[in-house]
Amino acid sequence: QVQLVESGGGLVQPGGSLRLSCAASALIFSTHVMGWYRQAPGKQRELVASLTSSGITDYADSVKGRFVISRDNAKKTVDLQMNSLKPEDTAIYYCNARHTTWGTHYWGQGTQVTVSS
Repeated sequence: QVQLVESGGGLVQPGGSLRLSCAASALIFSTHVMGWYRQAPGKQRELVASLTSSGITDYADSVKGRFVISRDNAKKTVDLQMNSLKPEDTAIYYCNARHTTWGTHYWGQGTQVTVSS
């Protein structure tokens, strides 16, 4: 059974940094686009960043220049480095894997990120 396990969330002050990590198991990593989504209270879940196995990235406009997604295909991990954090980045962040052909989605359990002074 596919599992995605996130870690690295927490409380950080505005302007600070956090690094989220996601470890995948029972997943053919190379056939999936890996990504991070977030959901703030009262809002829909939105794509933050995604990365294909060949290195193609996609970022939400709101995080471009501040967040960097990376993946290690050998270790089956995907990370999200978040810099210059803003209060509006506060949300639950979810790791996601999407099969490149079938479109099947897998989700992690989510990790809370709170940006507040």
